[in-house]
Formats: sequence, structure tokens, C-alpha cells
Amino acid sequence: MTTVATVHEDTGNPYALSHLDSLESEAVHIFREVAGEFERPVILFSGGKDSIVMLHLALKAFAPAPVPFTLLHVDTGHNFPEVLEYRDRTVVRHGLRLHVASVQEYIDAGKLRERPDGTRNPLQTVPLTEAIQQHRFDAVFGGGRRDEEKARAKERVFSLRDEFSQWDPRRQRPELWQLYNGRHAPGEHVRVFPISNWTELDVWQYIAREGIELPQIYFAHEREVFSRSGMWLTAGDWGGPKEGERVETRQVRYRTVGDMSCTGAVDSDATTLDDVIDEIAASRLTERGATRADDKLSEAAMEDRKREGYF
Repeated sequence: MTTVATVHEDTGNPYALSHLDSLESEAVHIFREVAGEFERPVILFSGGKDSIVMLHLALKAFAPAPVPFTLLHVDTGHNFPEVLEYRDRTVVRHGLRLHVASVQEYIDAGKLRERPDGTRNPLQTVPLTEAIQQHRFDAVFGGGRRDEEKARAKERVFSLRDEFSQWDPRRQRPELWQLYNGRHAPGEHVRVFPISNWTELDVWQYIAREGIELPQIYFAHEREVFSRSGMWLTAGDWGGPKEGERVETRQVRYRTVGDMSCTGAVDSDATTLDDVIDEIAASRLTERGATRADDKLSEAAMEDRKREGYF
């Protein structure tokens, strides 16, 4: 059984913070720093586990006052229904305000075109950047973590974006001693990653410690899936399966949740938090490396999308 509550060596100091306490403290500090430095911050919230943990940290950072930020979700139209249901229920529970930028509306208006492979994840960039400009958000919280993917490992906690929401790795700013530089010119904004230094295992151990509710898609369940490019994808109206792709019922769970067309499930019998933690501790593949087709389009797929404005 994996130990959840304490993950650091006993120093004999009764005032020493545990590993999870240190990560939590850093994230809370980041949220408060942004609240004091920016005028119109927003939290990207999809109902995925990282954004759920991020919102939980924001609630802690400002309790008993309400979270002083609105939420933003870029809905591809191919999201998992159970995740959208969780998103909406969470917004109501905490009395939050949610902006939804719809990829489908952009397609219907002729501003975007469907991709031949059916995936809409890369199409999120334009609705995201236009929502940021429309609402004049100057700080955008994202749930990206450095352990997920090599491009995300390059990015600072405060990541400056230009007036076109583009990211230039050469404009990275030093962040010594947890000192963050949020200075930006009119039209620019800063992407902020409060859990950048967390690992997937840290996230799950924190979820277990805090008793955070998640969509059941993250736990093993029977689901109709089909195999494509070595991944189990969910059958649906988004364009799968194609001719020759056989649908079968398997017991699976999702390590990461994005667009149904590019997010693969993994075979699993992990039905509890402890089961999931044990499974992740034994894994040698990152969650995106194992289950995200959009990151496999090229060696620099994520970095290319970030340069264009993707989160």
C-alpha cells in the first residue's frame, strides 16, 4: 500500500513541512501573488484532475473569502460528457463564474476548419487567445506541470505571452527564490502555472490526502473503446471508429483527460485512490506520453502549439 499522508523523511523537526505541504504552500503563494499583482486573472478549468487540484488550491488560498477569479474553459465539442457534468456541478457548488469558449461555434462561423484526423485539441488556440483578448485577462492560470512533457519543462511558473498570445522561450525570466516577475506591456499577458513543480504522483497523493472528488473517468470502469495508433479511444460522434476499427468493451481508466479524439485510456483495474497511486508509482511513462495522440504529431508538437498561443 502506498503511503499518502507523509512522503518526506522524518527530520525530527516538528515544524518541518511535508513534501505535499511544501508544494501546497508554493501554489498558495503563487495564487496570492497573482491576486495582488494583476487586475483580471482567470483560471483555466476543464474538469480534469490538474485543473480540479488548481481550483482546490485557489479555494484554500482565499478562504473564507470567495475565489477572486473567474473560470475559463475552451470546449472542443468532443469533451467527455462526465467531465463536463463535473465542471458545471463544481461551478454551481462554489458559486463561480464560468466563461466557455466553443470550438464548435468557431467551426460553424467558418473561423476554423475540422482537421483530417478529427482531433480538435490543436483548434483550441484561437478560441483561447480571442477569449483572453475579449475579456482582457492579464493573468491566465493553467494546470501544466513540468513532468508532463519536455516543452512544459522549459516553461517558467510566470510565462510571458506577447500581444498575440505567443510564447518565446528566449524571453523566459529568472525565478530565483520564488520571486516572480509579472511585468507586461499593454496587450500582453502572463500564463501562470501554480503546480508546475508537481508530478503526477504528487497530484494523486494530494487528491487522496485532501479527499478531492474527481470524475469517475479517472478510475477503472467498463467502456466501449477501439484501438488506434496503439491507444484505446472512446467511440463517439467525433469520428471514431473508422472502417476496420473494432469496438470492444474493456475495463479502462484515463490518466489525463482532453479531447475524446486524442486522449487514450489505459487498461486498468484501479478502482480506488490507493490503487491509482500504486499504479502510477510503478509506471515508467508520463501520462501525456502514454495517452495523448496530439503530442505525437511531431517531436516538437507541444512547443510548436505553445509558440502559437496554446496553453
